[in-house]
Amino acid sequence: MTTAPAASPATSEVTAPAPSESPALRRSAELERQIAQDPGRFRVLTGDRPTGALHLGHYFGTLHNRVRLQDLGVEVFVLIADYQVLTDRDVADRLTEHVEGLLLDYLAIGIDPARSTVFNHSAVPALNQLLLPFLSLVSVAELGRNPTVKDEIAHSRQSSVSGLMYTYPVHQAADILFCKGNLVPVGQDQLPHLEITRTVARRFNERYGAVFPEPDALLSAAPLLLGTDAGKMSKSRGNSITLAASEDETARLIKGATTDAERHITYDPAARPGVSSLVLLAALCLDRDPHEVAEEIGSGGAAVLKRTVTDAVNARMAPIRARRAEYAQDMGYVRGVLRDGNERANAIAEATLDEVRRAMGMIR
Repeated sequence: MTTAPAASPATSEVTAPAPSESPALRRSAELERQIAQDPGRFRVLTGDRPTGALHLGHYFGTLHNRVRLQDLGVEVFVLIADYQVLTDRDVADRLTEHVEGLLLDYLAIGIDPARSTVFNHSAVPALNQLLLPFLSLVSVAELGRNPTVKDEIAHSRQSSVSGLMYTYPVHQAADILFCKGNLVPVGQDQLPHLEITRTVARRFNERYGAVFPEPDALLSAAPLLLGTDAGKMSKSRGNSITLAASEDETARLIKGATTDAERHITYDPAARPGVSSLVLLAALCLDRDPHEVAEEIGSGGAAVLKRTVTDAVNARMAPIRARRAEYAQDMGYVRGVLRDGNERANAIAEATLDEVRRAMGMIR
């Protein structure tokens, strides 16, 4: 639910897909054209699990895209998926701290509470109640075949798989459909989840009458930033630069980043993943092409590369960090943003649940 639209590595420009590209990419390009023409017809649902600090991978992969859509005039709902923390762990550690950290990051990057709704799972009972009728619309076999669920189960930290993890795609359907979201930014790996949502909406409409839209995927071609160890960037691996990191901490992390023995800097993600990820990070921060950045550094080697990246990141993040620090001085306001968002989400969810009950012939 948390990815950016098709874009070139260093910009948010969306280009027409080549004939060989997938139907999902072609559809995403068409959706971008429709958004530009009539943004008000779209309602987006996206979000994050509060499991740790958001980092630069999140920013360039998903967060800045939410602000872009918001600023275009799309109605954006941002879910803090606190219940889903329990999909792959036994307890939700430091939950309040992580939720407040997400709120600070959202406000700092430009999420506007007047135009976007930020809410959390546990505060919207009617949303979660949709899970019950939705589960009746999919089979156990369909859930078991979902490749994303299979992967999540394979990498679970739990000693056994919980029912919450198994039914995660249906819970996600409730997230999207409670507000009748019709557009979901996703990566390629999330398409099976969204297909479950489309299946739930279609089957409900066929069985009980038209209530829900079948949401479209706004497919991501977000740039892949590796961690400072040249591995997958992750909240839990200590290999990321968080949005809240200071200039000194950023410099220290980049100084220790993995490169290679070749002095001349080139942009070649397949052959030189560590070096290329650093080049890409600088290019994204500077809104430039990574090949041009690499060419300029050239024989300057890893030292010049890391200095370039450090300067670019700190310059790009400076206003975001300043806003974050300012919001952190008024946590009453920050908590009020979530409280107001929860009130709005509750009103929408209760109206949707009432509509579902009427369609199903239930009496309150």
